[in-house]
Amino acid sequence: MARQLDEQIAGRFPVGQRLRVLDVGMGQGTQALRLARAGHQVTGVEQDATMVATAREALAAEPEGIRERVRLVEGDGHDTGVHFLPGSFDVVLCHGVLMYVEDPDALLAGLARMVAPGGLLSLLVRNADALAMRPGLSGDWADTLAAFDTDAYVNRLGLAVRADRLSTLTATLAGIGAPLHAWYGVRVFTDTAADGAAVPEDAETLLAAEERAGRTDPYRQVAALLHLCGVRG
Repeated sequence: MARQLDEQIAGRFPVGQRLRVLDVGMGQGTQALRLARAGHQVTGVEQDATMVATAREALAAEPEGIRERVRLVEGDGHDTGVHFLPGSFDVVLCHGVLMYVEDPDALLAGLARMVAPGGLLSLLVRNADALAMRPGLSGDWADTLAAFDTDAYVNRLGLAVRADRLSTLTATLAGIGAPLHAWYGVRVFTDTAADGAAVPEDAETLLAAEERAGRTDPYRQVAALLHLCGVRG
């Protein structure tokens, strides 16, 4: 996904431009720190205090120049309008968040308002059109059949969450003024890998295969996750 995001940034902004990035639901800060290391000014928003503490610890280990480029805000993604002015960011990320939001439309509208004209809104969501893939590949046929008729699932943390459909999000992005510009599949071949599995020796080849599949039909359509990039009009 990082490669996909970098591709979209490179295609939209001049080389070397320091971007204003908002990462909503930043988790432990992986993407925020990666983009700060690339020279961008990053604001991370996270409501989970444990995640914020982890992100602060990771940030503290970075050189001063990178620490100065990152601001961490403990808060809910629905409250971006409280903290920031409309159009304050060139890039807004919301990765791995929508599955925990029962009605994501209000959140998405708020995020779109944070994006400057011509800026990028990047979403990573669970693919509701492929929910049958994981149980099917695992031989769990009852759950496979049930997955065809729902957008609900239980994630690896044991939490009951929801997935999104490409067609629905395409319409939503158009309606909030950030129409879909590009989309990718994520975890096409590796979704059934065990948590904590060792990194294979041919990891670069694996990533190349995933990246190729993530931009190629029909493979990307059955990816576990979808990476959608909208552009603010």
